[in-house]
Amino acid sequence: MLSDKESKAIRLIRNELMHNGQTLTVRKLSKSLGFSSPRTGALIISQLVEKGYLRRKSKRELQIVKQTEGPDTSAQTVDVPFVGTIACGTPLLAVENIEMKIPVSVKIAKPPYRYFFLKASGNSMNKVGIENGNMILIRQQSTANNGDFVVALIDDEATLKEFHSFNDHIVLKPRSTSKEYNPIILTKDFKIQGVVIKNYPSFIGN
Repeated sequence: MLSDKESKAIRLIRNELMHNGQTLTVRKLSKSLGFSSPRTGALIISQLVEKGYLRRKSKRELQIVKQTEGPDTSAQTVDVPFVGTIACGTPLLAVENIEMKIPVSVKIAKPPYRYFFLKASGNSMNKVGIENGNMILIRQQSTANNGDFVVALIDDEATLKEFHSFNDHIVLKPRSTSKEYNPIILTKDFKIQGVVIKNYPSFIGN
């Protein structure tokens, strides 16, 4: 059974690995846990290694090797950034776009991929259940299969459409009950920002 500090330490380490691709430093871990001495963080890491939750890949690198979810522990989560509805000309995950971070089970936001939330705007995808104001969980990736719902920056705004690739072009199709939305036709240099993984009714304030 893990202590509260040990469970929090694993969550902090997991977030650093997923968001930044590196191991949290002992000094930063200790500070995040409320300790002034880095020795305390080092001790907690050693305890987690002994209990089989962490493995040392090198002197500075750690690997999470054991699930912490169970009857005696809290759910295993990762903090997923929520970036609003419009990217305003900057990359979707630019620091200035992140409004909050939402804990999500790693059974949904599965490592080692990175994820973010967007709030759906408009009704261009309501035919497939994506309504205005819904929270959309996106897995970051630059490729997609035909029929995937993808997110990309077009004219400095994040847009969500159904992806279809042809020999020399790409079509992003709306899936709406309204006839006001038209397909978007792009060249092959079009860049995908991510693919929709989950669609949730809004769970934060408007």
